[in-house]
Amino acid sequence: MNLRICLGMLHQAEQTRADSFRQVAGGHGAQPDVDFLCLRLAGQCDRPPRTAPAGPAAIRRDTSDNEPMRLHAEGLSETRSGRVGLLRDLEDLYLLASLVDVTWTIIKQAGSALRDHELLAVVEKCDAETAVQLRWLKTRMKQAAPKASVAAR
Repeated sequence: MNLRICLGMLHQAEQTRADSFRQVAGGHGAQPDVDFLCLRLAGQCDRPPRTAPAGPAAIRRDTSDNEPMRLHAEGLSETRSGRVGLLRDLEDLYLLASLVDVTWTIIKQAGSALRDHELLAVVEKCDAETAVQLRWLKTRMKQAAPKASVAAR
């Protein structure tokens, strides 16, 4: 896959994830930790180093029709209600974060092959932030799961 296309896909996935984090924050505002952390994580996704990686290989990203649409993830257009809804929304965020995580891995491999140290520095920082987001989402799902499963009975 062309690196420029991959960067375009990453840009789209990051924006989708940021919008989805904001959607979940708004829909589950009664959960203070969800509201606060989702807004904070959305801000991480919006930062310029994520949306416009530096370096010679990343001068232009390609978001043309050549992008494989089957790899495009849909964001959350609305939140679900209740305990089960929160769990399902967190699962959706986890899937979006996983897509971004694997895309960073692909870009890291390309950056290594190109010996693009500027790009690799961006990947290292952003990949670490994504890992923290995945850990928080997994922990929060573990916390929500018992309440959601008991409420679902």
